[in-house]
Amino acid sequence: MTQTIRPLHRIAASLLVGLGAMTTAQAQEKFTYMTNWYAQAEHGGFYQAVATGLYKKAGLDVTIKMGGPQVNIVQMMAAGQSDCVMGSSDLQMIQTRAGGVPVTTLAAVFQKDPQVLIAHADVTKFEDLKDKTILIASSAHRGYWPWLKARYGFNDAQTRPYTFNIQPFVADKNVAQQGYLTSEPFAIARAGVKANTLMFSDHGYPAYATTISCMDKTVKERSAAVAAFVKATMEGWKSYLANPAPGNVLIKQDNPKMSDEQLAYSVAKLKELGMVTGGDAATQGIGVITPARAKASFDFLVETKLIDPAKVNQNEAYNLSFLQDAKVLP
Repeated sequence: MTQTIRPLHRIAASLLVGLGAMTTAQAQEKFTYMTNWYAQAEHGGFYQAVATGLYKKAGLDVTIKMGGPQVNIVQMMAAGQSDCVMGSSDLQMIQTRAGGVPVTTLAAVFQKDPQVLIAHADVTKFEDLKDKTILIASSAHRGYWPWLKARYGFNDAQTRPYTFNIQPFVADKNVAQQGYLTSEPFAIARAGVKANTLMFSDHGYPAYATTISCMDKTVKERSAAVAAFVKATMEGWKSYLANPAPGNVLIKQDNPKMSDEQLAYSVAKLKELGMVTGGDAATQGIGVITPARAKASFDFLVETKLIDPAKVNQNEAYNLSFLQDAKVLP
């Protein structure tokens, strides 16, 4: 009898262990976040949170999907292929909502928009660009370009399409081009060209960047998972800036073309200019969006007629409640 019971005990114990494992597995809720470009240091905190187990600790099984130049991340999110996305800026997400997509922004990793104009060495300020050809992407006409026109008197006739290739700029000293503070200036310097970088946010451009933006339905129906994702992401960014090595491994897995040199340059720039930890984030936590800045972004879009305020409410375009419980100080 005793010999029969012992195996049953072992079976029962095995079943309990198995059930425990199933419970643990079930506790890791699947969550997908889609970035706005190929994997890079500018996405480092998200990859870091995967690499160091911060998402897992928060009860999430997170997948980071890369975006790219031909990827409509909002469309993919609306189709259920992603839970939340990385808005290039909060301005972009407000316009998306004004266009009828119920998306709301919960946090913004970059306290400054990293977009810049890059000009040859003879240009030292925006005013020097009035007679230059400026290469910009089509999306700029719904973002920073109206701001530049209003502030510095630029005109549409001086623009040409930017094709994400620095060679036209390198070849012509009368050309300036758009760029990302942490990316194109590095490539241009490596090409041996002396250039100056002019950053919009240093001159009053209100936008935040690198947002966590989600569909209203996701925010409502998966609020606990969304809250966990927001907080763990901010912890990931704090960790990444302290030691980016774990996150960089995953970045290079997703984007094998990314070099160690580019990653190091980008991280150094993020730290040097306080892109993640400066401004209000220094005292209110990484990812913070203040009501005043949110209003400035909204007002800018209204003033430049990029949105019809009758079609979108500022209070619906942002949901700042998740940041209240996610105060991750630098």
